[in-house]
Amino acid sequence: MISTGSITGMGDSITGLMLPLAAADGGERLADFGQDPWWVVLVKALLIFVILVLATLFNIWFLRRVMGRMQHRIGPNVNGPAGLLQTLADGVKLALKEDLNVKAADKVVFFLAPVLMVIPAFVTWSVIPFGPVVNFFGVQTPLQLTDMPVGVLFVLAIASISVYGLVLGGWSSGSTYSLLGGIRSSAQMISYEVPMGLSLVAVFLYAGSMSTSEIVAAQSDLWFAIALLPSFLIFFISVVGETNNIPFDLPEAEGELVGGYMTEYSSLKFALFFLAEFINKVTAAALIVTLFLGGWRAPWPISLWEGANQGYWPVLWFFAKVYLFVFIFAWLMGTLPRTRYDQLMDFGWKFLIPVSLVWIVAVATVRAVRLDESVDTGTLMIGLAAVFVVLIGGLFLYDLVSGRRKSEAEAEEEKETAATDAFAGGFPVPPMPQGGAVQGRAAPLTFSSSTRPAEEM
Repeated sequence: MISTGSITGMGDSITGLMLPLAAADGGERLADFGQDPWWVVLVKALLIFVILVLATLFNIWFLRRVMGRMQHRIGPNVNGPAGLLQTLADGVKLALKEDLNVKAADKVVFFLAPVLMVIPAFVTWSVIPFGPVVNFFGVQTPLQLTDMPVGVLFVLAIASISVYGLVLGGWSSGSTYSLLGGIRSSAQMISYEVPMGLSLVAVFLYAGSMSTSEIVAAQSDLWFAIALLPSFLIFFISVVGETNNIPFDLPEAEGELVGGYMTEYSSLKFALFFLAEFINKVTAAALIVTLFLGGWRAPWPISLWEGANQGYWPVLWFFAKVYLFVFIFAWLMGTLPRTRYDQLMDFGWKFLIPVSLVWIVAVATVRAVRLDESVDTGTLMIGLAAVFVVLIGGLFLYDLVSGRRKSEAEAEEEKETAATDAFAGGFPVPPMPQGGAVQGRAAPLTFSSSTRPAEEM
């Protein structure tokens, strides 16, 4: 039995690890929110909506141009300057296509599924900071719609709602391919949300807060991508899995499931799925920048300029970092092949989650030791690094040995079944039967070996 006193003691210990940085950083930033006039809030929300829609149009063009260059093609270059209006033309074409209604579909759920995908994609940006406090039409306000003490948990909660759009869209379509895509998406998102959440524990411990604006403020001296490199890598890989980006795009694998959960959708409902997918990729890049790359703060050496983090300049640094990761997502799509589903699950549960748990213990230990000056921090860090390296090496060694054993077992099984396998000679042509291909009255005809003179040939 775990007593109430022990739970309270554990909570006090975690709070003790987080409070020193929060107190040093100050809690005044959250007080800047909730003071805006109604029209400022409305303009901010409208700007976020417009920015995300325009970003989607640009990102599709950007993705096609980047992948075209990687594959020695030109990409879209006809409609508009440099082909920038190609995405708009595609959107108009989608809107004018016939909106098909599937007979076997659940009409209400089939219609609501794309909406469940799009709304969380927009709402997530309400707590993403674009910049510091600025003069916005005569009102001093932060370049962020709102913030809360648990802003990052709010993002994770809202983002997890989108999986319902995938699952319900696949289930309500009345199609086997769509259902399989929906089931895959639910299993994949659950599997990769766990390591993604675990990777953020170290960020909370070091920032002393779960507020996005305060996490950005805590990185004024050193980005968490450097101080918490394993958390950054785990979060990045998990985000790629969460957004169904190649090599983790199993829910919509066109080579296996036609179009996955979107197979039966057309016209504007299909466009809504597409819109949500591309907004989610920008959201993933914005979260990586906010939590690990200093958010809107200028990178070095631009940060040496005094005005780099003042006014509207930080908006430029923020979107420059975001589009760096949008480019990396496009790079992955043009480079890596799709993984098998069992490899996807094994990597999440057998590698990312164990490494995340060990890393959390290491970060919590370092934070506790730093508060207790009687322990040598350098020696502790070396010891934890050694344990971490041994763990990763052990995981890779285990995977290698288990893979070899599995291959050997499969080879032995193939040898045992080869003698009785009707298709052992090569599918789809079975081996020739004993005594010839045709027997009995239909036996092959034989001719005499006599030959005619060469002149008659």
